[in-house]
Amino acid sequence: MKINVEKCAQILKEQDNILILAHAHPDGDTVGGSFALCLALKKLGKKARVICADEFLPKYLNLIDGSLACCEAFEEEFIVAVDVATENLLGDLAEQYSGRIDMCIDHHGTNTGYAKYLLLNADAAAACETVLKVIKALKVKIDKPMANALFIGISTDTGCFRYASTTSNTYRAAAELVDLGADNGTINRVMFESKTRTYAALERLAIEGMRFYDDDRICVIKITQDMYARTGSSEQETDAIAPLTRQIEGVEVGLTFREKPDGTCKCSIRTLDSVNAAELAAAFGGGGHKQAAACRFDCGVEDAEKMLVEKASEMLSV
Repeated sequence: MKINVEKCAQILKEQDNILILAHAHPDGDTVGGSFALCLALKKLGKKARVICADEFLPKYLNLIDGSLACCEAFEEEFIVAVDVATENLLGDLAEQYSGRIDMCIDHHGTNTGYAKYLLLNADAAAACETVLKVIKALKVKIDKPMANALFIGISTDTGCFRYASTTSNTYRAAAELVDLGADNGTINRVMFESKTRTYAALERLAIEGMRFYDDDRICVIKITQDMYARTGSSEQETDAIAPLTRQIEGVEVGLTFREKPDGTCKCSIRTLDSVNAAELAAAFGGGGHKQAAACRFDCGVEDAEKMLVEKASEMLSV
């Protein structure tokens, strides 16, 4: 059932012991939106906490002062997913919570409508834009930790406001959050200008192993478990690699494969206007946005690469 912001706030006010789910391989939008909502609900005197199949990067939590206070355990009575287009994006939590999610707050047009209540704004550049509206509808005063959390989500999901998905409403939301105390300069520096040595080593290997197809219009990067072992890095640090494919002149489709410990993989898709990334991902059970999407495979990287490159070439030839 689709709901609006006011109905979403009303339902949340009626609930307690609220569990908030972030998607696996968490990015700034799912982290920021989840923790901002959690902190807001706690200000209303409710029990709330955030969980994820994967660990959160310390840089997120360090910028959201007080976020760890959301972690006390309780028996959940109401479950909310933030920035989760499909249940399988929950990763290892999917089996436990599939079919049990009461509410989803999202901005993906490919959302499958799995939750009992769906607050969806597909025109928003980030789910945090909508979470901001929900918190305001809850009549909760937005403090610095919440402002930082929401700004992280908006900034990271827009590539520091560079992506075409960024709208005038996005800028207005960001400006409001800065007025409310968000450390925009620090957040953007940490998210976009700071690299760990382990990530730098991983990026070097990723670039060295780039492959090109279809007259160099398709760029493929593969990140393997061996590469993590060689560099001391981990999947947590791979967010910045996917955009590299789209920065290469002539590339219209960028495919970044990440190998899982069990030999399966996930692919992050970045495209130009010539190919709809969400449609490409949907062909393999995934989803996302027109120029940024993702999908999972139950096979190895080589087989997944062959299937995705073939489908991308087909879409480019239309």
